[in-house]
Amino acid sequence: MSQNKPHTSSSNSNEDGAVRAVKDCLAGSVGGIAQVFAGQPFDTVKVRLQTQPDVYKGTMDAVRKTIANDGFSGFYKGTTTPLVGVGLCVSIQFLVMEHMKRTFARINGTPSGQTPNLSASQLYIAGATAGVANSIVSGPVEHIRVRLQVQTAGASAQYKGPGDCIGQIYRGFGLKGIYKGQIPTIIREFNGYGMYFLAYEALVQRTIAQTGKSRSELSSGLVCMYGAAAGFAMWLTSYPIDVIKSKLQTDGFAGSARKYNGTVDCAQKIMAQEGVKGFFRGITPCLLRAAPANA
Repeated sequence: MSQNKPHTSSSNSNEDGAVRAVKDCLAGSVGGIAQVFAGQPFDTVKVRLQTQPDVYKGTMDAVRKTIANDGFSGFYKGTTTPLVGVGLCVSIQFLVMEHMKRTFARINGTPSGQTPNLSASQLYIAGATAGVANSIVSGPVEHIRVRLQVQTAGASAQYKGPGDCIGQIYRGFGLKGIYKGQIPTIIREFNGYGMYFLAYEALVQRTIAQTGKSRSELSSGLVCMYGAAAGFAMWLTSYPIDVIKSKLQTDGFAGSARKYNGTVDCAQKIMAQEGVKGFFRGITPCLLRAAPANA
């Protein structure tokens, strides 16, 4: 999940709106790439803990075994697909968020040229809508990534890389196979982005109201801190569905290799086999990742 922080601009700007949008998308893409590199090692440990509870006892055990089996490069398994997809993901988020903000501004009767002040529910819906739109790309991107992340080096590795992984899945199971785990992905993106943008904007708007400063006058340190806080809000409320998503996306496709028959069946089996704590396996590296990846 790569987040593009909400951007609000005045229509009085001399810059053409389309040019400004392109610049914002490019800036968001560069930030998204930095997020991927900063967060990938944490994400790899998270996914391995989520999907292989019999192999890894905890965060440090997963770190030690990853280094022993794959070297430090093992923490960056599956990095290529999010790097390729991040630009499109950020662009989708930005365009949908801006559309939703303009829509709510009209509903609220905000005068032209004035910064729209959305309610909490409107912020959540705007972010959630952007998340659902984003899932069209993030679903398959994360599916390929997690399959590569859980592989250990050696002859037993099923996939040689992202291209080979995509090819094998598509030849065997078509587009449906590429979008495996899409239902929990949509649920996670809906709530995750809704909570992220709600938390971030609530903090920014409160600061603006208290200090009288404009958005552009807020310090970069404060903006980074608010981004990190929004990241915590996103993951703390979305983590259980992320566990289900990871398990489904690393599950077999058919026959005896397939453990789960869908989202509900996966949730029931996690509860039966691991209890409530099974829905929170790997949350430590996830929360450690939230600050650098969302700041």
